[in-house]
Amino acid sequence: MPLVIVGVMLMLAKFAEIGPTAGWPWWAVLAPFGGATLWWYFADSTGITQRRAMQKMEDRKVERRERAMEALGLDTRREKRVASARNKAQGRADTMTRATPEAPSADPTRRDT
Repeated sequence: MPLVIVGVMLMLAKFAEIGPTAGWPWWAVLAPFGGATLWWYFADSTGITQRRAMQKMEDRKVERRERAMEALGLDTRREKRVASARNKAQGRADTMTRATPEAPSADPTRRDT
């Protein structure tokens, strides 16, 4: 979109013969439109445009769900805090189990040297 805006501004300056654009060749004035076309082709062929659209729809769905939960009188912020606390507790439990030494073996025939 910025390339289209720059192209329109350059075209208007060329038509009005304002500043140095009056002496520029037309291919230089219209080059931003070519750049925009190449960018749109690249974005569509690599899937960037579709991924952005899908993410936007997903964000809208989450917001709509949160509004519905609040309208029903359910506290969505509490659920987020609980989930966050569980994740933090799980993370601490993982680090604590990794840091503790291995328990001695229950096998009476095994000797630790």
